[in-house]
Amino acid sequence: MSRETDALFNFPCEFPIKAMGRANGSLAHEIEQLVRRHAPDVTADDIRTTPSSKGNYVSVTVTITAHSREQLDAIYSELNAHEMILMTL
Repeated sequence: MSRETDALFNFPCEFPIKAMGRANGSLAHEIEQLVRRHAPDVTADDIRTTPSSKGNYVSVTVTITAHSREQLDAIYSELNAHEMILMTL
């Protein structure tokens, strides 16, 4: 994120993080655990899983209370490095 992007956020704020990968029974759990390392207050109610139309892929959205740009950068960095995750938004 750039400094210009920082100006768009008023921390703390609610922020949805979306990660997508192949449909796999453990993908949602992996994403949840990764995000919780950086946002420990995430609950089951903050997580939404949506399968693709053919069921081959799944998107997992975790809504967190973001406290800083650094926190978001750390989450996205780990998500993008994870072997099971194909894309993040």
